Amino acid sequence: MRGLLFLVVYLIGGPMASAEGHPPWGEPHLAPTPRTNDESRRIQTAIAADPKAVSPYESRSAGAATAMSPPAHAPFSEPASGLTAEQALDFRLGEALFEKLWVQGPASTISSDGLGPLYNARACSACHINDGRGHPPTDPSDATPGLVLRLSQIDPAGLVRSDPQYGFQIQDRAISGHPAEASIAIHYETRTVPLADGHVVELRQPTYTLASPIYGELDDQTMTSPRIAPPMIGLGLLEAIPEADILANADPDDTDGDGISGRPNRVWSREYGQWMLGRFGHKAGNPTIRQQTADAANGDIGLSSTLFPAPHGDCTERQTDCRAARNGNSAAQDNQELGDTALGLMAFYAANLAVPARVNTDDEQILEGKSLFHTSGCAACHRPAFVTHRLPDDPARSFQLIWPYTDLLLHDMGDGLADLRPEGRATGREWRTPPLWGLGRTEQVAGEQSFLHDGRARTVLEAIMWHGGEANDARETVRRFSTEDRAALIAFLESL
Repeated sequence: MRGLLFLVVYLIGGPMASAEGHPPWGEPHLAPTPRTNDESRRIQTAIAADPKAVSPYESRSAGAATAMSPPAHAPFSEPASGLTAEQALDFRLGEALFEKLWVQGPASTISSDGLGPLYNARACSACHINDGRGHPPTDPSDATPGLVLRLSQIDPAGLVRSDPQYGFQIQDRAISGHPAEASIAIHYETRTVPLADGHVVELRQPTYTLASPIYGELDDQTMTSPRIAPPMIGLGLLEAIPEADILANADPDDTDGDGISGRPNRVWSREYGQWMLGRFGHKAGNPTIRQQTADAANGDIGLSSTLFPAPHGDCTERQTDCRAARNGNSAAQDNQELGDTALGLMAFYAANLAVPARVNTDDEQILEGKSLFHTSGCAACHRPAFVTHRLPDDPARSFQLIWPYTDLLLHDMGDGLADLRPEGRATGREWRTPPLWGLGRTEQVAGEQSFLHDGRARTVLEAIMWHGGEANDARETVRRFSTEDRAALIAFLESL
């Protein structure tokens, strides 16, 4: 079966040319083989699937890398199919690093020290629950693992800078002898949205404040943005989508007049010293999985690496005691707390978490929901399918027909979801389209449902009703659905 899948994908190929006005920024982390024009034509046929019918291999959301029978207790934690024995071992080593509890340095266990001095969690897995998404606390007064508050300012030259006192992120935990910066308090106000059939959806509008901030209130110029940890599945396949295919869907000036103006984020690669297409994070603020991993390790746990070398993590110049604290840098770890080998293993793990297979793709209600997903305009941003690069040195990610339901572009989502905080090219109203694969397993994985960038939405329908801006027309179409049509759409989304 695996050979058959590779053959199917080999036969369809994909486009290479970028959309006019979007010259390629480069993919130095990949070594793809160019596709032929014939392959490009075949890919267009494959991804332009009939929205009213079951597409071939659609149940395999991640192509040959799909987890066909993931365990019920951890459906997001399986390795991608197709890894060699050596790669499978690297995956398990990366998993151990992802789940390990880091300790205060220096310690006798040099491969485990370097925590803090300020941090949000002691392990990556504390935020990415069972490799899925985080969520805000059930009780707004509880601690907030899996949710962080990002900070930034705009300097007179128009460049992004950190808050001078608290840095780029509020750390609500600290090692012994150091105080945490603050805790995050959440207050919800509710409002209702009436649907055409008489059903009413209750939306939660969150307000975030700092409780017991040790350095006083935030600077008046500081912008904030709450973020929950996103799901980890399929990241390596998203990284392997050709840049040209993503840019081809960009339409920043809405030249086709459909109201959708997807824009690529352009971000700096610390790894390669050049501008690259942003793909990862809620605003596509990082270009590669390795940089995203190192960024999170530094900001959330306080671990230094060659990409983020500060051993004190996010401590600012004003936090002199924090900067003076002993750290876990060691010669055995490349004079970092998270050495290159360990970082590589963690990134490999993140890149190879499998996407579970879909079920009941031929169910009548689900097919009706799939058609409504397209006709309502949802698919304009949540693009169903791509084919990854042909990667001779990386067969597990090579030439796969995948169904992530994202365009990886930035879209204006309206006032209701705006955080007013720019990131790279992303404005304070723009967010990267999140992939939808695995959506229906959210509660199974994380224990509860929480959607959008800060987990405010408790159901898929709530998340849809929060959509605005470019998605306003699609939202209103769904709001006017009959009870049966709305149920079909939700059934389709929960089948992904």
